[in-house]
Amino acid sequence: MADSSTRSGPLAGVRVIEMVGVGPCPFAAMWLADMGAEVIRIDRPGQRWNQTRGDILNRGRRSLAVDLKQPGAAELVLRLVAGADMLIEGFRPGVMERLGLGPEICLARNPRLVFGRVTGWGQDGPLAQRAGHDINYLAVTGVLAAIGPADGRPTPPLNLLGDFGGGGMMLVAGVLAALIEAGRSGRGQVVDAAMAEGASLLAAMIWAYHGKGLWRAERESNLFDGGAPFYGTYRCADGRYVAVGAIEPEFWSTLLDRLGIDDAVLRDHQRDRARWPELRARLAAILATKPCDDWCRLAEGSDACIAPVLGFDEAADHVQAASRGGFAHVDGTTQPAPAPRFSRTPGAIAGAPRLVGEDSRAILRDAGFASEEIDRLEARGIVAQGRPDDPPTKAGPIG
Repeated sequence: MADSSTRSGPLAGVRVIEMVGVGPCPFAAMWLADMGAEVIRIDRPGQRWNQTRGDILNRGRRSLAVDLKQPGAAELVLRLVAGADMLIEGFRPGVMERLGLGPEICLARNPRLVFGRVTGWGQDGPLAQRAGHDINYLAVTGVLAAIGPADGRPTPPLNLLGDFGGGGMMLVAGVLAALIEAGRSGRGQVVDAAMAEGASLLAAMIWAYHGKGLWRAERESNLFDGGAPFYGTYRCADGRYVAVGAIEPEFWSTLLDRLGIDDAVLRDHQRDRARWPELRARLAAILATKPCDDWCRLAEGSDACIAPVLGFDEAADHVQAASRGGFAHVDGTTQPAPAPRFSRTPGAIAGAPRLVGEDSRAILRDAGFASEEIDRLEARGIVAQGRPDDPPTKAGPIG
């Protein structure tokens, strides 16, 4: 595990405290660590959540196990906060305050601190204290209603839009913006990232179509929801799928040319929305006659905008990913490599995921705690030094 002096990336030298959670907060912490930040994860003693070295969201940062409900635990964390640039947390509103680690206390200890918070509904409002998950937050944004087959149920896009796009990445954007401002003003602030609001923001372009009357409520009747024949997936003869994204007329023409499709209706009526169902049926019938790889080979080297739909067990071996090192292999676990790329200060995976409390004593020593003080904290049950062979538990997160 690289320390702060050897980390590479544009955020090298930035210090972050991560309060352990699930979903968007560890994703944000992972990304910050990939970019070179020194991130200390505050875990619960004995809490493993069945963690392994393969838990990618925990990569690149050390773990300090602290029982936050013990007297003196808040003061320990505040001593770490005093030397940090950011603190990020994903508890329900009010949990950090009850632990004695709310924004007012932390900012009093470190006025330059950026205090990042991510929740489903935000820090206030009638639903602020209600539980939920990605699908619930997405449901109220209008986005979930737009995804799925026309004659079926709305389809959740995994948990990507709420948890990680609307939550984790918006938290990252927020804390980095606040960090830049703190560099000018010398003052920190609180960043309130709500997954529901973040998911709505990701749909800004669709809201623009909606506002101009160009988006229909019916699924599979619009440009990006599978309604357009030139933007969707098609089953091939071998049961695999190809993804077609030939939106522009020149790309649509290239697609038909390269695939050897001689169909005047397809060629002449691309933009005729009334005929989209017919065009889709025609193209589907043609693409069902050959295997996926055959179609992709015909289009190779062109702007036909067609690609095979790969599974997770295939994606890392795709020629583009392989040529750019888009995936990394750490301790036998295949995982996405840090992104985006930087020409001068590239990010890097600083190490495999650490187990709960594996670095407790080392972190405290690095923070200036004397060995005798660490011994006392461990004896009082405030901190714990975890070991790789500690048995996992199934207790849930705080809050």
